[in-house]
Amino acid sequence: MKPATRMLQSGSVSVIDYRCTCGPADRPFTETHSRHSISYVRKGSFGYRHGARCFELVAGSVLVGHPGDEYMCTHEHHHGGDECLSFQFSAELIEELAPHSVWRVGALPPIAQLMVLGEWAQTAADPRSDIGLDELGLMLSARLAQVTTGKRAATLKPTSRDRRRAVEAALWIDANARDDIDLSTAAKIAGLSSYHFLRVFAAVVGVTPHQYLVRARLRNAARLLVESERSITEVAFDVGFNDMSNFVRTFGRAAGASPRAFRHAARGDRNFFQESAVMRT
Repeated sequence: MKPATRMLQSGSVSVIDYRCTCGPADRPFTETHSRHSISYVRKGSFGYRHGARCFELVAGSVLVGHPGDEYMCTHEHHHGGDECLSFQFSAELIEELAPHSVWRVGALPPIAQLMVLGEWAQTAADPRSDIGLDELGLMLSARLAQVTTGKRAATLKPTSRDRRRAVEAALWIDANARDDIDLSTAAKIAGLSSYHFLRVFAAVVGVTPHQYLVRARLRNAARLLVESERSITEVAFDVGFNDMSNFVRTFGRAAGASPRAFRHAARGDRNFFQESAVMRT
């Protein structure tokens, strides 16, 4: 039994949360990878059989899938099942993300450079991070290539055309910040592949596209809290936050106080400064 929850579906990157409840008594069966993928094991353990190769994956391990490859997962050593966060990539991204050999490694043991990104991705899935899941998937693939080949990606030096595209993309994100915008959509507006756009935008603007989107929403929220009489719930949904608890948490982290306390401060309530100081301690 392997329940799957799709966390993100975009043109270039899909993210699926797999939770397997199989144990030693369950009979394994053959499956086939449908896309190039990187799956981060965040809990439990399982065996992975591909041809003559066998891997035992535990928390922190990474499973690398290649489309068309048949494999079998086993659970003979663990009764509690496993949980994985799987990043699946479109075919046109693959050569840009990593050399062909990287997609044939099968699996990797817990490696610090990959684990930190895997755990970061998990916070974004909750969500407790302002970076996008699709962005983290591309970062994870680049780090995977670095770990397996020993070669660092070349330092990006944005051209004047790159800079213009990044600025125009930022202006477009500003104008459409209340809408659902994924990396693939913004990259198409800029006329770049998702991976190159992510690198260009971050190099020119200083934050990732999703981080910029979240901060644009926060700017709009701060303005509405000060200038309007709309309820905090209305403000949250008006600026593009689809989850009230996420809005309160994200705004509180940025402002050092809750949206309500921030609004009161704009109207002369000195208690804002006390709450802000408490939240920073």
